Amino acid sequence: MTNTDAKKLTWPNMLLALVVVLALGGLVMTLLSPVMGHQENISFNHWYGNWPVMAGAAALFIAFLLGFVRPRGAPAWRSAGMGTAFFIALFTEMFGIPLTIYFLSSYIDVSPGLFGHQQSHLWAFLLNWTGLLPMQWAVYVVMALSMILITTGLVVVTLGWRQIYLARSDLVTSGIYRYVRHPQYIGFFLVILGFLIQWPTLITLAMAPILFWMYRRLARREELVMIEQFGDTYRDYMARVNGFIPRLR
Repeated sequence: MTNTDAKKLTWPNMLLALVVVLALGGLVMTLLSPVMGHQENISFNHWYGNWPVMAGAAALFIAFLLGFVRPRGAPAWRSAGMGTAFFIALFTEMFGIPLTIYFLSSYIDVSPGLFGHQQSHLWAFLLNWTGLLPMQWAVYVVMALSMILITTGLVVVTLGWRQIYLARSDLVTSGIYRYVRHPQYIGFFLVILGFLIQWPTLITLAMAPILFWMYRRLARREELVMIEQFGDTYRDYMARVNGFIPRLR
């Protein structure tokens, strides 16, 4: 794909990214509207045990993972399986059974019922508990940072997927691929990091490093295939463009 082709696809790319962000982000923002709208905190009993929302949120993000990160082959499906397990564990604790809250409450000797919706943002709870910020402001800080990361990740994944889809089997080195070789994985990592900030749990904090390692290893496997297919052309591309962190120059 040429740079001219990439420019022609700018507006369709942005439109597709906007649709994905609105679909996925809209669910999160709707569920968190009581906090963002200055309404009262939702109690523990009213927030948890919401299994239909848990199932819907998990299904939506699993579909995003399978549809846009595009697993192919056994290693890719193993990585996707770990990603699927991550989202199931995340939304189970976010809307279903808060295992981390139960563990934390027993450790600090408080009732789990004290963890309403706002207090369940554990980084916000920590900021408030240490006296750094009032709870409402702590939730705003956590939500703002997490939503920036999640939205950026969704946009990056969508743009990378769009270019690869339209290029078919051709080598893509333009557009977002001018800056990094694996934008879809980078975007996925940003989504994961955003959720770890928004709603950290013991299980997801333990799974995230494994998930990052698996996709980094998968990227190396895919690059060996690309070298076999495109030879020196891809080697030159690797010499010019980093895999995951854009070069400053």
